[in-house]
Amino acid sequence: MSGKLRLGLSLLLSVWCMAAAAYKLMPYIPDKNPQQVGVIVCPGGSYFWLDKDHEGREVAEWLRDNGIAAFVLEYSHGGWGAFAFHVRTKGRSFPAGYKDLSRALASVRTDAAKYGIREDRVGCMGFSAGGHLVMYAAEQLAGKPEVPFFVAPLYPVVSMTHPCTHKRSRRGLLGEFPPKALLDSLSLENHVPADCPPVFLMNCDDDPVVHYHNAELLDSALTVRGIPHHYEHYRTGGHGFGVSASRTTSEAIGWKEKFLGWLYKLLGN
Repeated sequence: MSGKLRLGLSLLLSVWCMAAAAYKLMPYIPDKNPQQVGVIVCPGGSYFWLDKDHEGREVAEWLRDNGIAAFVLEYSHGGWGAFAFHVRTKGRSFPAGYKDLSRALASVRTDAAKYGIREDRVGCMGFSAGGHLVMYAAEQLAGKPEVPFFVAPLYPVVSMTHPCTHKRSRRGLLGEFPPKALLDSLSLENHVPADCPPVFLMNCDDDPVVHYHNAELLDSALTVRGIPHHYEHYRTGGHGFGVSASRTTSEAIGWKEKFLGWLYKLLGN
């Protein structure tokens, strides 16, 4: 490969990856929020890209329309360049996304009064790889003032070591050949703390992307640890549908009402 070609590919990769590292937090604030609750929404995308519409904007609009302040987080991820060239880009992979979520939690709480929410009522909702991110944050921040009020991992990536591992997400998060110790530390089913915040969990048996056993592993771990949680387990529904009824089944879209009911119960209503 010529020097000019190598330089060109390097520049192209840099441009693709720069866009993947941009932190952005977009608020969706309702006119009235009687429960004074906020939710940081983390879209999925295998830690390589983000589904900003179906698992970001649409989710936030649904929460806002139900009187809940929502904040879509665009967190650092590998980017298309890293996916295409099988490289791990410094500053875009682990722990960059976790740092972005921690930053978002701090930012929302700092401006809680402006958004009409309570500092102690900021939860996190994540889809697919975003579900892994919010659950990892719950485990890491448990027992600290920064911990989310609750987390909702939806059709989540969970394990990095089990045969059901979603390998693309593992590669997007950790690169091609991560050390075993890091894989173990990021397998959520192995690190549920005794003071983990409440969890709302959902997945579908026919998920063609992330094997349903990921959610089952997390449900079992939460049960063993005695963590308050609710598990919605659907036979059909697929993957990547967010809050869109047209992208899933009539069975699975019921998660939305189940979540709202669970949240109101958590709030004591």
